[in-house]
Amino acid sequence: MRIAPEEFEALVAKALDDLPEEFAELLENVAVVVEDEPTEEDLASVDLDPEDDLLGLYQGVPLAERDSFYGGLPDRVVIYRGPILRLCSSRREVIREVRDTVVHELGHHFGLDEDDMPY
Repeated sequence: MRIAPEEFEALVAKALDDLPEEFAELLENVAVVVEDEPTEEDLASVDLDPEDDLLGLYQGVPLAERDSFYGGLPDRVVIYRGPILRLCSSRREVIREVRDTVVHELGHHFGLDEDDMPY
């Protein structure tokens, strides 16, 4: 599947814009970025091998684990363009996977475990 980088970034922005307002308000200190591929360090941080596909990654301290003195750097959600495009065979699938991946990674920001994710 081929989608231009600018269009892919627009899909990520749309997924963020479509979040319910009560969740979007809690993303004040979260940077969402698009990268082409995960690094070996990214894969290792979630116990994946180099041949595995990582669609997204949350880097930060979940809200549920913060105390009132928390003042760290912005949390970061990375959406990986290459693995998503390789996984999907249509534009509709890409749109759905981008949305699901954004929601999944933001779920980590809200303190959800893998088993608690909506996607």
